Amino acid sequence: MPSNPSSDQTSRSVFKPSGTSAESASGPAESDRHDGVSELRREVANLKDTLARLASQAGGEAAKTVRNVTQTVASQVGDAASGAADAGSELAASAKEHAKTLASDFEDMVRRNPLGTVAGALLVGVIFGMMSRGRG
Repeated sequence: MPSNPSSDQTSRSVFKPSGTSAESASGPAESDRHDGVSELRREVANLKDTLARLASQAGGEAAKTVRNVTQTVASQVGDAASGAADAGSELAASAKEHAKTLASDFEDMVRRNPLGTVAGALLVGVIFGMMSRGRG
């Protein structure tokens, strides 16, 4: 192949203002435009891929955040439930101890004063009898 450009190649590489001939519409300007369009398409495809990666990463981060928040809330609810159960258990233990003390005090009172206890029980029975008679 000859190293000198042909006259056709020389005429294509020379800049011609638009509108000077019919060749400029289908010559180098169209080739440049085609290269520009394909370059633009590649850039748009790259931008689309980049946006898809960013959206995927953002979705992954959002899922991690939701998972962490859910675990934190579950932990706090579990701690609160455990605290409530502990408080309920302590309350039940306290009520049980109080009932034992009250029963012990009542037992001591009955041992010290048995006639007073019998009289009190008789009085309570009479009151209940009168109340039930009024209703029936």
